[in-house]
Amino acid sequence: MSISRLSLYGNPNVGAFTFSTDSFLLVPPDMPDGTLKEFSETLGVPAYRTTVSGSVLLGIFTIGNSRGIILPGTATDAEVQQIEQMTSVPVAVYEGKVNALGNMVLLGERAAMVGRGADRRLVDLIRSHLGVEVHEGSIAGINMPGVCAVANRKGIVCHPFTSDAELNNLSKIFNIPVDVSTVNCGSPYLRVGITANSYGAVVGQETTGPEMARIESSLGLTG
Repeated sequence: MSISRLSLYGNPNVGAFTFSTDSFLLVPPDMPDGTLKEFSETLGVPAYRTTVSGSVLLGIFTIGNSRGIILPGTATDAEVQQIEQMTSVPVAVYEGKVNALGNMVLLGERAAMVGRGADRRLVDLIRSHLGVEVHEGSIAGINMPGVCAVANRKGIVCHPFTSDAELNNLSKIFNIPVDVSTVNCGSPYLRVGITANSYGAVVGQETTGPEMARIESSLGLTG
């Protein structure tokens, strides 16, 4: 199955609690075994239990791709070492004021988008550690691209109020199709309600059938 509908802690915002690439999935230590199994099978990658900054909000604090992972400066040395050992992917730490990196950065394999005026140290770290071109921009006029969209190698699904100019800019930067949707019965903040990679997507339990179909199509997960 390329898309599943789940909740965690009775909460449909599954994207806030989990983080995935095409190689691995990070989940909270107390995720039930059955939920972990369905997450892992839907996304087609092994799952590893961990925290970041002592928190289960892995999707909020983590960014990464096949080349590396970046965690906020609030992450502990033990967490950095554990994640690096489990995933076999190099982990860098951003020592800046922002810790909600997942909300701030929309990341792919070849490009990233950060909000206008982003810290140059973060931009430089994304460029050097993750090997991508970094662009500034907004989605739906919001200066936090990460929380407003989800990207994989095949497509991007983003905030329903994204303008045509923003859609064209995203398509040009990431060189993949871009479409809009909501998640969890009308929420425009896609990243909070979705965890996805190029093989599948897990959406929040409140996501409607039409939303699931739109998300699946936008991320190139059909057929």
